[in-house]
Amino acid sequence: MEKPKIIVSGKNGQLGNELKDLSLSYPQFEFYFFDRTELDIARAADINAVFDKIKPAYFINTAAYTAVDKAEAEQEQAYIINAEATGNIAKACKTHGAKLIHISTDYVFNGKGDEPYKEDDATDPVNYYGYSKWMGEQLALQNNPQTIVIRTSWVYSIYGNNFVKTMLRLMKERTDINVVNDQFGSPTYAKDLAAAIMQIITQSATGFETGIYHFSNDGIISWYEFAEAIKAIKKLSCNIHPINTSQYPTPAKRPFYSAMSKEKIINTFHIGLKPWRQGLEECMRKL
Repeated sequence: MEKPKIIVSGKNGQLGNELKDLSLSYPQFEFYFFDRTELDIARAADINAVFDKIKPAYFINTAAYTAVDKAEAEQEQAYIINAEATGNIAKACKTHGAKLIHISTDYVFNGKGDEPYKEDDATDPVNYYGYSKWMGEQLALQNNPQTIVIRTSWVYSIYGNNFVKTMLRLMKERTDINVVNDQFGSPTYAKDLAAAIMQIITQSATGFETGIYHFSNDGIISWYEFAEAIKAIKKLSCNIHPINTSQYPTPAKRPFYSAMSKEKIINTFHIGLKPWRQGLEECMRKL
């Protein structure tokens, strides 16, 4: 019997790399990983050509325009990759009967809440990156009924650029750093997100429960607390000073509170959540 085929876009990103590592543990599937040079998701013709050739059962879209501040100036580019391309992938999935797992973000919320956002809470992005990702969710779900959207937050791993690696570098270079202490959310170790995705796929034989889900590691912290944990785990001596967002202006606004409720993904797919600090310690052992 032929193995079900899985296409993964964004293979050089944090999640794409973690899925590549994890794919070795799933020999019952045939994986195809693509980067931007091998598959330009902004070109519908390229997407269709790949679908015609591979005939995937699943498409995991981890490709995204993720430069939050740059997106304010490069709106067209952010929209093409995060929204338009996602819609084209979903259309190709529908044509070929493939299931889509699309990765989205906590930045679809405005951050004015004070308890974890649920999947059906009102979206209201405060920056263009969040808006482009929100549009991507809409197009994915509209264009392919067999779609799961997973919103995640504060992603880090041993791969790519992320907060953990930036903090480690700065703490080694400087004696003092400032980190914002009034933005709250939940870190996500990309390896744990990859494992959750594969758990969803392996269970999908008994039903692919479509719709929007939230995933991160367990617990809610500020960026300052995140930095303090990184410092403690590596036993570094840098002084970290808590500051307000107003003291650290950025081109794009950030939501002040973007923690999300994970009850739906836990109850639907029986996914266990790791505490955020456990994920961080595991990642930093590898670093």
